[in-house]
Amino acid sequence: MSAVNKSQYPVDGVPEIALAGRSNVGKSSLINGLLNRKSFARTSQTPGKTRTINFYLINKEFFFVDLPGYGYAKVAKTEKEKWGEIMERYLAGRNELCAILLLVDVRHEPTEDDKMMYDWIKFFGYNCIVVATKADKISKGQYDKHRSVIRKKLEMQDDEKIIFTSSSKKSGILDLWDEIVFQYESHGFEITTEENIDDSKEGIEASQEEI
Repeated sequence: MSAVNKSQYPVDGVPEIALAGRSNVGKSSLINGLLNRKSFARTSQTPGKTRTINFYLINKEFFFVDLPGYGYAKVAKTEKEKWGEIMERYLAGRNELCAILLLVDVRHEPTEDDKMMYDWIKFFGYNCIVVATKADKISKGQYDKHRSVIRKKLEMQDDEKIIFTSSSKKSGILDLWDEIVFQYESHGFEITTEENIDDSKEGIEASQEEI
């Protein structure tokens, strides 16, 4: 579902993890990569024009929430103001929101808009996991250098994570899933994963053997 006003948000108490980032940073591609789907989340044909919050219900257990992209140079000041209103409305007191993934393009130093988004996330008291997208565009030997640049620009705390991902190469996806599951579980929610499905099967098989 898509929403602009609070009255349009889901009201079932289902937990959420949101994705924030600049236009064209790869939010939709990352959602598709996490779900191993090609077009579950659609990319906008007009960067910077999407002004809705998109809620994707996964397995009827949790939402991925795709927040409007920011930082597109051709967007008028009035459009930026609308973006700010929509974002602030969502972030202010969203009890279902467990954490926010802040996506930054690993190839470039985070922008002032990225820093503003990071500060907003911290101001509203949410956990922030920085996801460096398009990691296949640099060599692994450059990871430490780019990690240092991101951490310094955003003024990150030492215990905050940066996860390198590539949607096209599927790298970093499992690490990101581990973090997503951890964030939900740390807020008291249990998320079905292949791992605990396998554990359940083993438990059933063991019970059958005892019988």
